[in-house]
Amino acid sequence: MQELFPLAAGALIGLAVQRLRSPRLRAGVLVILCLVFGVLASYVSGELAESWGFVSIDAMLVWADALAAVVAAALWRRRTTTTR
Repeated sequence: MQELFPLAAGALIGLAVQRLRSPRLRAGVLVILCLVFGVLASYVSGELAESWGFVSIDAMLVWADALAAVVAAALWRRRTTTTR
């Protein structure tokens, strides 16, 4: 249940950065938001009180799901534009 927050945050971040035009800006915002929400996920789950090492795990969970959302959105966009 504790891993739902990083996964949901990653999906929302991945979909939100799609609105940015510049690929460099999109990548930078994605990385920064994944780190911020990784720290927040560690704090919410209480893992941050034990060790800051959990931040890397939660940040990677957020990043992996954000990347999956970016890829899924790109595939969806390609599919809908080629069928019109």
